[in-house]
Amino acid sequence: MDKEELKDFLEENYYYFNRKNFIQKDPIQVPHSFDKREDIEIAAFLTATIAWGSRPVIIRNAKNLLCNMPDGPYEFLMNADANQLESYNYFKHRTFNGVDCVFFLKSLKNIYKHHGGLKKLFEETYLLSGSIPDSIRHFRNIFFSIPFPGRTVKHIANIDKGAAAKRINMFLRWMVRKDEMGVDFGLWDKIPSSALYIPLDVHTAKVSRELGLLKRTQNDWKAVGELTNELRKIDPLDPVKYDFALFGISAIQKF
Repeated sequence: MDKEELKDFLEENYYYFNRKNFIQKDPIQVPHSFDKREDIEIAAFLTATIAWGSRPVIIRNAKNLLCNMPDGPYEFLMNADANQLESYNYFKHRTFNGVDCVFFLKSLKNIYKHHGGLKKLFEETYLLSGSIPDSIRHFRNIFFSIPFPGRTVKHIANIDKGAAAKRINMFLRWMVRKDEMGVDFGLWDKIPSSALYIPLDVHTAKVSRELGLLKRTQNDWKAVGELTNELRKIDPLDPVKYDFALFGISAIQKF
């Protein structure tokens, strides 16, 4: 199909999949159960962290992780003592286990206590550099600025080693993108949607190659940049909105 046909095809599928009933079957439903900005951020980050594998399992495990925080994840982190944090040693989602979970909670506590929270951490770097990759690098450095178990490093993507950073990019889409249909939250106002990068996974990569949007054969950070640049040609202001179309076409419609 030519460029205009491709744009029409992506737009049609974006509007088909980007609707509130999408929330009912997607991990984004978990942060949608909270109202306070900090609660949404923390729930979204933890949910995105384990967002690989079966969607029903992701949703179940994310809810299980957050269900013992009756006053919300922000209040829990601000007030939890060492024993309360260590109590999450039970948690497991695929290769993300209790050791990883406890450290993630400790690191998030540190970020909200000493660095102004996730919003400030990402937005301040973006305002200085105008770069989402720089924001991701800075976040990763701060995340591992307290003592950490070596095994946990793999659960925060390192784009300088070529990682596609699908889960971080998905979390950023949720937080940044202003969504007229109420799916993405758009809670962070200092990063424009135009700066976001596509959350690349096997589904979006496969259909992107079939549509001629992606030539690179590896699903790595270079592929993320290539695909995002192609999507910016179609919609410079909101390129990652097509994540809905690409994922939906491949994973749901079996394109």
